[in-house]
Amino acid sequence: MTSTPIAKPQVQMGAMPVLGLLGSMLSVQVGAAFAKGLFPVLGPEGTTMLRLAIGALMLAAVLMPWKVLPSRRNLPWLAAYGITVCAMNLLFYAALQRIPLGICVALEFTGPLFVATLGSRRLLDLVWVGLAIAGVMLLSPFAGISRGLDPLGVVLALAAGACWGLYIIFAQKAGAELGARTSAYGMAIAAVLALPFGFGAAQPYFSDPHVMAGAAVVGLFSSALPFYLEMLVLARMPARVYGMLVCLEPAGAALTGFLFLAEKLNLLQCAGIAAVIGAAFGTAVAARRPAPSPA
Repeated sequence: MTSTPIAKPQVQMGAMPVLGLLGSMLSVQVGAAFAKGLFPVLGPEGTTMLRLAIGALMLAAVLMPWKVLPSRRNLPWLAAYGITVCAMNLLFYAALQRIPLGICVALEFTGPLFVATLGSRRLLDLVWVGLAIAGVMLLSPFAGISRGLDPLGVVLALAAGACWGLYIIFAQKAGAELGARTSAYGMAIAAVLALPFGFGAAQPYFSDPHVMAGAAVVGLFSSALPFYLEMLVLARMPARVYGMLVCLEPAGAALTGFLFLAEKLNLLQCAGIAAVIGAAFGTAVAARRPAPSPA
């Protein structure tokens, strides 16, 4: 998910916003599959750096963020937003190198889910949190159920989820002033911060057209295209509908991993992904009022 939280009024919705959002989610997962294909050459750090740098250039060309400069008061929130973008992507790709895409996305999804229920005193929300925890346990090698998973990969995916939760909070703060241009600023900050981690791995391939073309595909499918599609969707879709549809993302990631990466999951792992999807879906349905969509 790529866009900055934007409040959405209740509007009439046809089929096109739904198709646009599904296209956005599919684009993100296809981008992740292409990124995993670059890991043997660039490693997750080099792939992350190029994805952020190319994504930042594409977003800058579309959004022209220099037309709205951040105020001094907003700079700390913008910096925190950019830092979490960088950390979230580095951790996610490091996890993706070790565990299947569907499981990685499902574990990462717990971050925004817990943010959505943070501070709630409703019993129903505790039920959804419990269901999410059960899903994580089914996906966890520490519980003895999914012994084939890399423990470090699971920890990295959960850490990426924690960063995703913080990212939502910081994006709401920074986005209150800058709107959609927050994403362009945040991506640029993240790209600069990722340089020390990935430049050494990526630098030998700057003149390799095949590697750079692959990196451009990752930047397009992971950043520019889904962002553009979501920008079209956000003005036409109620927040609750958006939240419910986004819950399908772990399932889409599992399907993408199976089709593009030949990643097969056992029944218990599929049940764990389904539990996380159910928890996120229940949280979205039970929301008392429309909330800003997570990035």
